[in-house]
Amino acid sequence: MLMSHYEQTVFIVDDEGSLRESLRWLLESIRLRIETFDSAESFLGNYTADRAGCLVLDVRMPGMSGPELMDQLNLIGAPIPIIFLSAHGDVPLTMRAMKGGAFYFLQKPYNNQEFLDRVRQALALDLSNRCQRKRLDDYSTKLSTLTQRERQIMDRVVDGQSNKLVAREMGISYKTVEAHRSRLMAKMGADSFAKLLQQVLTHGEARMH
Repeated sequence: MLMSHYEQTVFIVDDEGSLRESLRWLLESIRLRIETFDSAESFLGNYTADRAGCLVLDVRMPGMSGPELMDQLNLIGAPIPIIFLSAHGDVPLTMRAMKGGAFYFLQKPYNNQEFLDRVRQALALDLSNRCQRKRLDDYSTKLSTLTQRERQIMDRVVDGQSNKLVAREMGISYKTVEAHRSRLMAKMGADSFAKLLQQVLTHGEARMH
């Protein structure tokens, strides 16, 4: 499994106590961190979006159903990968779960090895998504430290304009452009134009979607 500074947890939400314990035993056998809940309401009362991991969720429960919990998580901006478990795996329910962003849908009784494989895949996806969001946030933080003039120069340089052309179009000296460019590169943590360009192309484009 991928390693990171994010401490990942597999959250299990099912109203059936014996199933919760069975899943706990199975997941602890591969040394995963587990938390179990007997209802969607109990889970929502204890979960925050910054907690890394994946959610193993029963579809049909008293009170809030699995798909309803998924809707609530989407509303609060908690894109945790969800593996649905159900003994009632009809096509409409499966389609709703998938359209809502569910990672996978397993029908009871499930195969233990397939279940573990899907959990590992969901944890890997969650880790990848969180690392990507952190990189985007770091990029935005760096951008916020630039002055308006530095941002204008960076945009022009990234578009392929030379320092001389930037100076002419902005009505400033070549040396002033060089000075601003040096400072903005330092603020962006880029020791070369290639690295600055890579940041903008990777994170700038991702920010637009």
